[in-house]
Amino acid sequence: MQKARSGQWYMETVSENEYHLHAIEKVLFVGESKFQQVSVLETPHFGKMLILDGDAQHFEKDEHIYHESLVHPALILPPDPRKVLILGGGEGATLREALRHKTLESAVMIDIDREVVELCAKHLPHCAAGAFSDPRAVVRYEDARKFLENSPEKYDVIISDLTEPFTDSPSHFLFTREFFSIVSDRLANPGILALQASRMYSDGNLHGVIHQTLKGVFSFVRSYQAFVPSFFTAWGFITASNTLDPLSFSAPEIDKRISLRLSRPCRYYDGTTHTGMFSLSRDLREMIASQTTVLEDLKPFSWEAGNLLVETK
Repeated sequence: MQKARSGQWYMETVSENEYHLHAIEKVLFVGESKFQQVSVLETPHFGKMLILDGDAQHFEKDEHIYHESLVHPALILPPDPRKVLILGGGEGATLREALRHKTLESAVMIDIDREVVELCAKHLPHCAAGAFSDPRAVVRYEDARKFLENSPEKYDVIISDLTEPFTDSPSHFLFTREFFSIVSDRLANPGILALQASRMYSDGNLHGVIHQTLKGVFSFVRSYQAFVPSFFTAWGFITASNTLDPLSFSAPEIDKRISLRLSRPCRYYDGTTHTGMFSLSRDLREMIASQTTVLEDLKPFSWEAGNLLVETK
């Protein structure tokens, strides 16, 4: 194996049979916040990277693919979106993308981990790119579920940019049927939820389980994907709504809305990309359709090393 110039490598465990290695040029931060382990490293190929609880969240070189894919396919659908709520997204990149939309009057970001937000502002300033200074932006440091339970506000779009629901993660109960029911109650009419939903493997089960869980709450649940080179795989996302269906919008209509509503063009997302993202291959469609598991508050589950385990009793 070729040696990294620094002699250091970061190894990410995807599953017990798959590992990803990244040469490390510089260690910017390694430590632990109140809620999770945090590392900020610099790599020669993908630039700076953010790691939370051993799971790579962000690479500087291609983060725009992930964040544009998470935000715009949902936010472009309501006719006149004014209020958006972001759950997680501590780097600020999700907020940055949302604020491209000129119709927005407020963008509220809820993140439980102030330390991570401050570390990203220091070491990854390209993420927010000034978004935290936008007068429309509001940042609150609290538990996303408690915030939604206690707030009567309605939002045109809710974007969930949460970490994977690892067993000890603060996101563990933010992927259950009960939580998605709370989210549904906080959506305006029309309104839509978008969320990151793990890797898209034909033999993977977390994405399909999240999709199945959402189907018990929303009328239109649509999976889509974008290949993110630094993740070495296509990443899965889902939109969920009782009124808005991304499949009913043509590429020209998406392009027209982008031209009218975004303050500047996207690097990755446009109308053609939109229609392609939702065109899943047969094996992925079958994988999603085959899932019957629903995540519930009172049904313990664990998500470790690429495997979702749910207690049946």
